[in-house]
Amino acid sequence: MESATERAYAHLTEFLAARGVDVEAIEERLRSQRVETPSWGYGNSGTRFKVFPQLGVPRDAFEKISDAAEVHQFTGICPSVAIHIPWDRVDDYGELKTHAESLGMEIGAVNPNLFQEEEYRLGSVCNPDPAVRRKATDHLLECIEVAGEVGSDVLSLWFADGTNYAGQDSFVERRHRMHECLSEVYAAMTEGMRMLLEYKPFEPAFYHTDLPDWGAALTMCQKLGERAEVLIDLGHHLQGTNIEHIVGMLLEEGRLGGFHFNNRKYADDDLIVASINPFELFLIYVELVEAEESTRIDYMIDQAHNIEPKIEAMILSVMNLQEAYAKALLVDRTKLAEARRAGDVLLAHRLLLDAYNTDVRPLCAQVREGLGAAVDPIATFRESGYAQRVAGERREGLGAGWG
Repeated sequence: MESATERAYAHLTEFLAARGVDVEAIEERLRSQRVETPSWGYGNSGTRFKVFPQLGVPRDAFEKISDAAEVHQFTGICPSVAIHIPWDRVDDYGELKTHAESLGMEIGAVNPNLFQEEEYRLGSVCNPDPAVRRKATDHLLECIEVAGEVGSDVLSLWFADGTNYAGQDSFVERRHRMHECLSEVYAAMTEGMRMLLEYKPFEPAFYHTDLPDWGAALTMCQKLGERAEVLIDLGHHLQGTNIEHIVGMLLEEGRLGGFHFNNRKYADDDLIVASINPFELFLIYVELVEAEESTRIDYMIDQAHNIEPKIEAMILSVMNLQEAYAKALLVDRTKLAEARRAGDVLLAHRLLLDAYNTDVRPLCAQVREGLGAAVDPIATFRESGYAQRVAGERREGLGAGWG
């Protein structure tokens, strides 16, 4: 007997085929979708006021990868996990790599931490003290070595560097210091390794931030070399910023290297992707899907789940990304180009709305099932009993978190 999901899938594919959509081609693209999850998204986290501990959170990097493997098992498209150093520092990175491989996983981007040491009060690579800059640069070089040991080819950089008061430091000198440090790091990268440079308009620096926007990140990457690319974080923008426009411009420049998915209502990025503005996520994917066949773009989640169950929240995030991607693939590009050339504003807009308003959940469920994942990932994960089991196994010791 057909299930409700199978019936919905049959109706949807019949509807799409009648509109001339190549459903098999879209399913192939969906099967090839890849999203990296972050190790820090599985540990304890919170706001600036309090960290909220949860039962069963991982105690070390090994257990974080085990939790990430659960997300991949039930969604089918998350075979890699990003790590954060020193939060995920271990004695033997080869052992960590082997552990990941035993779970069908690999280690993705390596993220240095240059914002929690006392010495970084006035910045890291932009600090006026050369000794502090030396420490920061050495940490970046350490992360290149870690990447080599775990098999990663991505160094993902975000700097909290900036100033709080006018006159505190020279904007120009700070940029020169950053370039000097990053030039040394860039030169030390192994062949084929990429540097992704992230930006953020404010916080924790409240007067100025050294990498406040895509232009500052882009020009720094251009100074460094071809293997330095910009990393967009969805939540790192001022209210009203047209992020899909930024995506288009960076793609045109050939410098969009990665995208951090999350969402925010006001000023930070710790909400589940698409929880606030799903249409914006769809529009971003509309720009991305045309370029990804010829351009490598690393898709990563960067979220901290403070009050919701962490693995379930990550699964929901991935499902939201699958659905947004599927909708973007449904856009009739031929008709859209014709409408644009004809100056038919409303038709062009309606073509996007037609794709966005399509219920693609049965399509995504079918693709997941074909990948050996789950039709309903969250329900299936709950039925697995994994959360209850690790809550019992991880009672001893301190749960991993920030720091």
